[in-house]
Amino acid sequence: MSPDLWTHPQLIAAVAAEDWGAVFRTYRKLTGLSQTRLGERVGLVQPDVSEIERGRRRVTSVEVRERITAGLRIPADLARAGSVTPAQAVAGLVLPGPGPDDDLLTRVTTVVGNGHKVDAPTLDWLDRLLAEHRRAEDEIGSRPLVGIMRQQLGTVVDLYASARGPLGDRVVRLASEHAQFLAWMAQDQGQTAAALAWYDRSHEWALEAGDANMAATTLSMKAHMAWSGGRGDRAVRLADAARWSAPGTSLGIQGMAAQMAARGHALNGDGDDAERLLDEAQDMISRAAEHPEDEPPWMYFYGETWFTLQRGMAALHLGEWRAAVDHLTIGLEALPDEYRRDKTWYRTCLAHAFAAAGEAAEALTVALDAIPDASAIGRPHAWNELHTTAAVLLRRGAPEGRQLVAALHTYD
Repeated sequence: MSPDLWTHPQLIAAVAAEDWGAVFRTYRKLTGLSQTRLGERVGLVQPDVSEIERGRRRVTSVEVRERITAGLRIPADLARAGSVTPAQAVAGLVLPGPGPDDDLLTRVTTVVGNGHKVDAPTLDWLDRLLAEHRRAEDEIGSRPLVGIMRQQLGTVVDLYASARGPLGDRVVRLASEHAQFLAWMAQDQGQTAAALAWYDRSHEWALEAGDANMAATTLSMKAHMAWSGGRGDRAVRLADAARWSAPGTSLGIQGMAAQMAARGHALNGDGDDAERLLDEAQDMISRAAEHPEDEPPWMYFYGETWFTLQRGMAALHLGEWRAAVDHLTIGLEALPDEYRRDKTWYRTCLAHAFAAAGEAAEALTVALDAIPDASAIGRPHAWNELHTTAAVLLRRGAPEGRQLVAALHTYD
C-alpha cells in the first residue's frame, strides 16, 4: 500500500464527510482490492461492504468505524472526529486571492464569535467565501461541502440579530444565496425533498430581501428538478413562473428561465416550442454577455458553452441523436477542466446519444472514460445515465452493452 494513499483528494474528502461508501469505493479503485479482500481488512463480510458502498447501509457503530479506521490505516489526523478542518475536507482547495487582512480578520472573527454588530467588510468576505465554495463544488462535487455550507449558513443567520437597515437586507440576501446553494447540492445528491425545502426557504428569503434575481432563480431550479424527474409540464410551468413572477431580473436570469421552459417542451416532444424558446434564450444570453457586471454572481457558469450543452440535452430528448452528439461534443471540448462534475454529467449524456444513434463503439469509449468520475462525484445522476446507456446498447444487441455492464459492476 503506497504511503501516499491517504493524501489522495477523494479519500480525504470522503473521510472528512464520513462517507464510508465513498471511502470503500475510492480505496478499492486505488488499491485494486476486491470487496471481499477489503472486507477482510475491516472485519466485514462482502455483502456488508457492497451495501455500504451502495449507500444502502450506514456506518453508525463506533466499533465498526474503529475497525475501518484501523483496517485501512487511516491516519489519525483524518480519522479523529471533528478534527478535519475545511482545508482538509476540501482537499487541494486554495482560494485564488489573498485572505482577509489582519484588520478585516479581526472584525470578522469578532462579529461571528461575540455577537458584535455586523459590518459591510464582514458581509463582503462572506460573499466571496460563498463564491469560492460554488467553484470548488464544480470540481469536487457537492458531498464534501454540505456540512461546511450548513455551518456557514448558520453563521449568516446568526448575524441577522445585529444587522440594521441595508445591512439587514444584505444578510437576508446572503442567507437566500446559501439556501439556494444547499438546495442545489441536495438536488445533486438526489435528495429531492430536502432540495425542495431549501429552494422554498431561499425563495422566501429572496422575496424578503427584494432580490428578484434569486427569487426567479429558485423557480428555474425547481423547474430543473421537475425536468430531471421527467415532468415536462411542471418544468414548463415553473420556468414560465420564473419569467413573469419576478420583474426586473437580469437578461441572464431570463435566459435561464427560457431555456428551462425549452427543456420541458423538449421532454414532452414539442420540438417547435423547444426550438423557439432556445433561440429566444440564446439571444438573451448573447446580450447578457455584453454586460456581465449586470448578472448576479451565481450566474458565472452561464455562457455560450453552457448553452451549447443545453441544446444538446434538448436534442437528446427529441430523439435527434446526431444533433445531440454534435452539440454535446462541441460543448464538452470547450468546457474547462475545473467543471469536473458537469463534464462528467455531459460525458454520460454524450455516451447515451452515441448509443441511441447506433454508434456502439463510440458510446462505450465515452462511457468507460466517464465511469471513475461518475462513481466518485456523479452519483446518482451521471451514474444512472451510464446505466441507461448500457440498457440502450443491450436493447440494440450490441456486445458493448455487456462490456459496459461489466465495467459498471466493478464500481457498483
